[in-house]
Amino acid sequence: MADHDHIIVGSGINALVAAAMLSSKGKRVLVLERGDRFGGCMRTEEITLPGFHHDVMAATFVLFLTSPAHAALGSDLARHGLEFCHTPQPTAVIRPDGTSLVLTTDRAANIKTLNALAPGDGDRHGADVGAIEADAPFLFALLGGELWSWPTAKLLIQQAWKRGLRGLAAWMGEALRPIRAWLESNYTSDLVQALWAPWALHTGLTTESAYGGQMGKVIAFALEAAGAPVVRGGAGQAVDAFRRLIEENGGELRAGADVDRILVQNGKATGVRLADGSELSASHVICSVAPGQLYNRLLRDETADLPDSTTSGLNQFRHGRGNFQLHYAIDGPIKWKSEGLEDVALIHLAESIDSVSKSSNEAERGMLPVTPTICVGQPHRLDPSRCPEGKSILWLQIPDAPRTIKGDAAGEIETDGGWTEATREAFADRIEAILASHIEGFAESVLARKAYSPTDLETMNINLVGGDPYGGSCALDQFFIWRPFPHSTNNATAIANLHHIGASTHPGPGLGGGSGFLLAKRLGG
Repeated sequence: MADHDHIIVGSGINALVAAAMLSSKGKRVLVLERGDRFGGCMRTEEITLPGFHHDVMAATFVLFLTSPAHAALGSDLARHGLEFCHTPQPTAVIRPDGTSLVLTTDRAANIKTLNALAPGDGDRHGADVGAIEADAPFLFALLGGELWSWPTAKLLIQQAWKRGLRGLAAWMGEALRPIRAWLESNYTSDLVQALWAPWALHTGLTTESAYGGQMGKVIAFALEAAGAPVVRGGAGQAVDAFRRLIEENGGELRAGADVDRILVQNGKATGVRLADGSELSASHVICSVAPGQLYNRLLRDETADLPDSTTSGLNQFRHGRGNFQLHYAIDGPIKWKSEGLEDVALIHLAESIDSVSKSSNEAERGMLPVTPTICVGQPHRLDPSRCPEGKSILWLQIPDAPRTIKGDAAGEIETDGGWTEATREAFADRIEAILASHIEGFAESVLARKAYSPTDLETMNINLVGGDPYGGSCALDQFFIWRPFPHSTNNATAIANLHHIGASTHPGPGLGGGSGFLLAKRLGG
């Protein structure tokens, strides 16, 4: 008899969701994490000064709060301390000239505000988010459900019957439009366009990528419906709640347990060997890792026996842009020069669709953007426990940093050594200058800052290849039924009882826990 029913390699959101669901059904589950802490990209640390608790990577939990995984596990996780903090103002944009626009969780108010900017823009917003709401059962089955399954096939048949084949094809065609096409065709206000354009980057896409428009509408619907919640105490508290739930169910988690390889006998996974030489057997092995880690490292002994479709898929697999993180401990409140931003969860500093397109294009070509698109979080406004009273925290994410630097688009920063400390800090200075232009007395209020380059992020988590937080490019040819490889079917691999989950697999990146949820349901969780 195997030591465990399920060994899970990695401890990110998908791994924890799978472990919680499987252990709740009495399965003997073991989670193995090579690092010194669990949680993958969910990590909270005092990285600037004592008493300032920063979410080092992931911060906003709207995808989890609206997911099937939360529906299944939410009440149990709440028993173990998981609590969300909200604001009625989930997002906003500030343009270089100081003009700004805030989205609230009140649809009627949003319609009124957008109509005041440009007649008809608010009505269009209402129609767009209303269409997502109406199509939710079908749309979210495609975005987050089991694609290779009879229920999905049945749903497509039902939609074809309801809409007609031509109508369904038209719906699909509309859904494939880029976010630029959606915004420029439907919204007159440049400010409204600037509000939504940066969100393409948070889906691993650009303003010109296929299906970006549909993702933009989904994000608009989700933010309006559920806000942009953070976890009380930091994202690390979510990890602690998962750990306590899994252990309550009889599961086990081990940190500092580096899996060196997967054991395979007669084409079937039978367990793992750790770096210390010890072996653990299991009926199923579940890997929440990037494809390169799975096939080039953990399955290196099986390379000769893998089918050509797997090796070809791995060779063609592409990672996306890198991510740059910047964190501040601030003395006093954040004094935005634009009014009404004090309680907004996530603020983008961006001028337009074109500025977002330019910065992401520069990053994709290996250049440091002249004017990067900046996302600013104010977690202390939602959760005052994050820092001492009277102080503030800023969480900055730059989703268009080059994984490998080829140069500086502005010709100002030395880049010959790649992501060196000097390059990282110089790029952080560029970002800070943009941020400071929107906040009164910013330079004098900074107590400490901490920057993480794409290389730093990969050092902390080997699955963030080149600092790519999305588990690989999310372009259409590498998404949905083609993720991670063109031949991929759900979470299966070419080896029996070996399963692949995580951001590199359908339904893709984010904190929804989708692939862990889908696999656990299939395995009886």
